Amino acid sequence: MNQPVPKVGIVSLGCSKALVDSERILTRLRAEGYDISGSYDGADVVIVNTCGFLDSARAESLEAIGEALAENGKVIVTGCMGGDEAAIRAVHPSVLAVSGPHQYQAVVEAVHAAIPPLHDPKMALVPPEGLHLTPSHYAYLKISEGCNNSCSFCIIPEIRGPLASRPIADVLGEAERLALAGVKELLVISQDTSAYGLDLGYAEGGWHGRQVKTNLTGLADALGDLGIWVRLHYVYPYPHVDEVIPLMAAGKILPYLDIPFQHASPNVLKAMRRPANQDKVLNRIRSWREVCPELAIRSTFIVGFPGETEEDFDNLMGWLEEAQLDRVGCFKYENVKGAPANALADHVDEDEKEERHQRFMEAARQIADERGATKVGTRIEVIIDEVDEEGAIGRSKADSPEVDGAVFINGETDLVPGDVVVVEVEAAEDYDLWGEVVAKVEPKRPTFRR
Repeated sequence: MNQPVPKVGIVSLGCSKALVDSERILTRLRAEGYDISGSYDGADVVIVNTCGFLDSARAESLEAIGEALAENGKVIVTGCMGGDEAAIRAVHPSVLAVSGPHQYQAVVEAVHAAIPPLHDPKMALVPPEGLHLTPSHYAYLKISEGCNNSCSFCIIPEIRGPLASRPIADVLGEAERLALAGVKELLVISQDTSAYGLDLGYAEGGWHGRQVKTNLTGLADALGDLGIWVRLHYVYPYPHVDEVIPLMAAGKILPYLDIPFQHASPNVLKAMRRPANQDKVLNRIRSWREVCPELAIRSTFIVGFPGETEEDFDNLMGWLEEAQLDRVGCFKYENVKGAPANALADHVDEDEKEERHQRFMEAARQIADERGATKVGTRIEVIIDEVDEEGAIGRSKADSPEVDGAVFINGETDLVPGDVVVVEVEAAEDYDLWGEVVAKVEPKRPTFRR
């Protein structure tokens, strides 16, 4: 009688970097013959990949662990909060094992202990691109772990360690496998994408008969040869970022930058331990848009940081108006266990944080609405994410999945996710667009240069 195939479930919390960690764990387990369950009751053991960045995220992680224990009973904990095993076991002492972020081997060994693999070579087959928790037409490409920055509100370096870049050949090899498997969009992620390769001395690596530098420019240029959308996330505005703007203007990578500015007031930025020359940044944004007028800039900010005065906040609002950012997210400051900012004086009242958050997001919405209105009557490329009986929903080059706007195409039911089409924009509101398909874009073939 055949032994049943062991099944593993996973709950992945937090950022896209953690999602990639979950994908790597599942790829390893699938290669060993485990099946993946989409439900608690169908799994023999459940992995909870936690987030530990904010206190609210830690609370969410503890709640998710409790739910998994109640629904399944066998739970393995990993991820950013896993570095604080005592805090987890104080609430949930019955978890089977606890490990920190990107400790893949520890997770796999814990799964082995809970439910051994079958060791059936016929089961040990996974696609060369690995398993992914995203839709099949886009994937996250993580290029490094850790971070060398020391922002006062952040404990990522303590959780994930210093910058550890992947060799360029490894990254490009994974990207090529994803493209060959049908992925139409790569979302490049790390804690600090601009710093990629710094720890490796920007060493060169071989790819398709040529040498490519392990840095942001070399990576973006090479990824542009794959013939698919390439989107850069978590880019700090270091001077060498200027070098990738011409690649965007030439159509090699998407004209999109995700830059976590966090604030604009010099006083607040100093307290955050971040570069404080935002006037210079405004000049660079203007120069980027001169080179690449289609450039869309997304950013995140923190309001209510300890010591933030009304004058500091007004400085931020004025800067936002000048910068005219296309996509904006905003967090209300909250303490992070172990972060230096906790000890700063003059913490802002919660009601004041909420009021500033609402004012900031309304200003950002108005800017996005005005910038969207300029697209009415133009034609843009759109990648399709969903199709139902009412039509299709996609994203423009200015929109990253989950965090930005959408393009709605009513009545278009013959498309499939991953299609890239040309849409004539008929209406715009806030961050979203509506339009009609006028052409379908044929996939490009890779153009590897030797």
